[in-house]
Amino acid sequence: MTEYIYSPKPAKIKKIRQEAPDTKSFELEFEGKEKLTYLPGQYLMLSVLGEGEFPVTFFTSPTEDRLEVCVKRMGKVTTALHRLEPGETVWVRGPYGNGFPVEEWSGKRLVLVGGGIGLPPLRSLLYYALDRQKYKEISLVYGARSIADLIREEELVKLRSRGVKVDLSIDKEEDGWNEFVGFVPDNLLRVSPSPENSIAVTCGPPIMIKYVIQNLQKLGFEAGQIFMTLEMKMKCGLGKCGRCNIGGIYVCKDGPVFSYQRLKSLPPEF
Repeated sequence: MTEYIYSPKPAKIKKIRQEAPDTKSFELEFEGKEKLTYLPGQYLMLSVLGEGEFPVTFFTSPTEDRLEVCVKRMGKVTTALHRLEPGETVWVRGPYGNGFPVEEWSGKRLVLVGGGIGLPPLRSLLYYALDRQKYKEISLVYGARSIADLIREEELVKLRSRGVKVDLSIDKEEDGWNEFVGFVPDNLLRVSPSPENSIAVTCGPPIMIKYVIQNLQKLGFEAGQIFMTLEMKMKCGLGKCGRCNIGGIYVCKDGPVFSYQRLKSLPPEF
């Protein structure tokens, strides 16, 4: 399908699923059931007419036959989106950004570390890796504040039967929870994935990412082995508005995927 970089294209909401108290996933379908070509880690600009637009990463893998995004209700536009029903129309343009360098990672172990709404780009990458079968091993360390805030918990547990090492956590103890209790960076240290021939990818709240990176380094991961997605500063997706400009870098065009090695070279205000 043609990329829609400058002009948005209408998409029908086919299905809506409540993922967490403030989070929903939306399955979108284009006219003629056209399929959008993208890479895990890339993103769309999604708009609700009369309300505005915002960037959102792909929740599905490009190897899947459907297109889904997962959105947390946070402001005016996302609140308007959450009010919509199946059959209504949204507008999308894209895809944008660099995505994960999935071909360069062929034959490596993938260690995915996420928290809360940080799951979508990791899920896209995880299913891409499973379907392509080019990767040595896949593990996922994922957590949220509570059981209710875990996105697709049952689905993630089932991935264990497909050979994925899945370690889940919640921040505080709750009845019926039999897995790790504590923060994601602590669970990462407990799991202690090997850095040998490995790539680590993390996405989630900035404070979580900070400590995940510290703990990955304690485990022996080098800066060039650690990748993350940065999305909070993006606005236009085209490198025109300047909101995400840092030095000579535009997060929306040069990212949103960065290695920690490259991130360290950015100005300190980032």
